[in-house]
Amino acid sequence: MSFTLADLDAATAVVRRHFPATPQLEWPLLSEQVGAQVWVKHENATPTGAFKVRGGLVYADRASRERPDVQGFVSATRGNHGQSLAYAGRAAGLRVVIVVPEGNSPDKNAAMRGFGAELVVHGRDYQEAREHAMGLEAELGLEAVPPFHPDLVVGVGTYALELFDEAGPLDTVYVPVGMGSGICGLIGVRDLLGLSTQIVGVVSDRAPATALSFEAGTVVTTPSADTFVDGVACRAPVPEAVAEIVRGAARVVTVAEDDTAEAMRVLLRTTHQLPEPAGAIALAGLLAERDGQVGQRVGVVMTGGNCDADLLTTVLAGRTPSA
Repeated sequence: MSFTLADLDAATAVVRRHFPATPQLEWPLLSEQVGAQVWVKHENATPTGAFKVRGGLVYADRASRERPDVQGFVSATRGNHGQSLAYAGRAAGLRVVIVVPEGNSPDKNAAMRGFGAELVVHGRDYQEAREHAMGLEAELGLEAVPPFHPDLVVGVGTYALELFDEAGPLDTVYVPVGMGSGICGLIGVRDLLGLSTQIVGVVSDRAPATALSFEAGTVVTTPSADTFVDGVACRAPVPEAVAEIVRGAARVVTVAEDDTAEAMRVLLRTTHQLPEPAGAIALAGLLAERDGQVGQRVGVVMTGGNCDADLLTTVLAGRTPSA
């Protein structure tokens, strides 16, 4: 999985037709709490409130140019990937059908419908929804969009370029890992720029498949991914993503559910920005390793801010939401 600077520039041009670069800010209170200079990449500032819209736009742009017979897309999501495709599909005039698992976030479901997606509810978790979505391609006459694809990776890699260009040299960047496009985009851009920055993936200890896969050097699946951090609820990693993470990441760390809830509270207190759970788990990873980051220049990716009101109420009350 690799892309060139020309690919990255072309992806950036596509993204810029829809929104400007998102901020990367060093927040003094957050840096003080960690004991390092901490830069937050605010992907909660995109039109869909999450980083994945970048990949959706690049994917839809190529489909429109190179596969004009495509009538639309079908895919599966817990939220942000679906919003991404819905937003991009609407911009391209394409139909989008999204499969979500039972009990999925009502707010994210509403957001996907708001961007024009048709929703199908199927399966007990993301993996079952994903398998069902891939089987609907022929029935619906739509192109099945996988959770991991070169166009998605180079698209979301545009946020990494913004971060590295604006924040200056960073010793380490912490990033949540779901199906892998975000961390692989970071690794690819880091390598293209010739930087020595360590990339650290962060997952929930209740959805450890990617961490187990990293340790094993090959795909390891788990029977469940029972975490309230829906953006990292992966139990069957993509082989291509695992190979790139093994090649280019320093490590993949796991954090407890309580630690992610606390990281949400820390971000709200120190940045006054609203993170969704996956948007805070990168900070949870940094806080778990803060003794080794004292005095360093560190980045954390707030991948999104699409947080349900009920979940936020629980977090603000000092509790940890259930899965």
